[in-house]
Amino acid sequence: MNLAAATLAASNPVDHVVNKPQWVGDLFGMQGVWLWSAHVGNLVLAGIITVLLLAWAASKIRTGPASLGTDRFITTSPVAHAIEVVIVYMRESAVRPLLGARTDRFLPFLLTMFFFILISNLLGLTPFTDLFHLADRFTGGHTAGLVGTTATQNIFVTAALAIIAGVVINVAGVRELGLGGFLKHLTAGTKPVLWPLMIPIEIIGSLVRPVALALRLFANMTAGHILMAVLFSFAVSGLGLLTKGGLGVVMGGAITAISIVAAIAIYFLELFVAFLQAFVFTFLTTVFISQLSHHHDHEHDGAHDHERAHA
Repeated sequence: MNLAAATLAASNPVDHVVNKPQWVGDLFGMQGVWLWSAHVGNLVLAGIITVLLLAWAASKIRTGPASLGTDRFITTSPVAHAIEVVIVYMRESAVRPLLGARTDRFLPFLLTMFFFILISNLLGLTPFTDLFHLADRFTGGHTAGLVGTTATQNIFVTAALAIIAGVVINVAGVRELGLGGFLKHLTAGTKPVLWPLMIPIEIIGSLVRPVALALRLFANMTAGHILMAVLFSFAVSGLGLLTKGGLGVVMGGAITAISIVAAIAIYFLELFVAFLQAFVFTFLTTVFISQLSHHHDHEHDGAHDHERAHA
């Protein structure tokens, strides 16, 4: 119990959320490189779970043989059905209104991004790090860096995800508008005299979009976990007051009880935030993809309006 309390009551709450190295060595002439860390383990585990979970869900959602009659259209697992509901909502309510006919082209990428971020967020809510720390205290080993802490609270991880999204956004824009149309988009439809001003602004805007995606996910996942660590440290501090007797028992009991209740509430809030941030990242990526065809769509709309007026 004392070991568990010492683990939870780290002097710095950030210790519960920062990355932990497992294997450090040399790589390409560089010394002291983290070859494996808790975040690497989290990312690998999230990737494996994403592939296996979605492959399993697809096998339960797909249409069965005709011999089953109408039952062949029924999803055969409650978990797979829940995943199907999420996918249908994302497709029909978040993606299709923005991308229209291009929905099916981008949906595999967007759904992969959504579920990978979601699973990474949820893995970060499991107490891997604290459990490994306890195991290390009992065994004298070093396992704290195998897996644990939320990888999506690492700015390098969120930056990598944002760069991937940024590449897809701009490549989609070039494919939709053509290279000439994409370059014309940078002028924002203004007169040539304003191009020296508008083109740098549009380029900066294209760079800011991935930065915003990275910072939003990083900040939201980090803040909640640090708050939970602070509350648990308060709870452990309250337990320490119980041994002092008298007023310490009253104060320690109150601090512990309030801290634990608040931590449980924040934990459920973090579950919601895990889903919300995965959705926000995916939805904003969809918005940015759709924006690069905005002028193109307006040109088509204008052409159709002209044809209708002529008719």
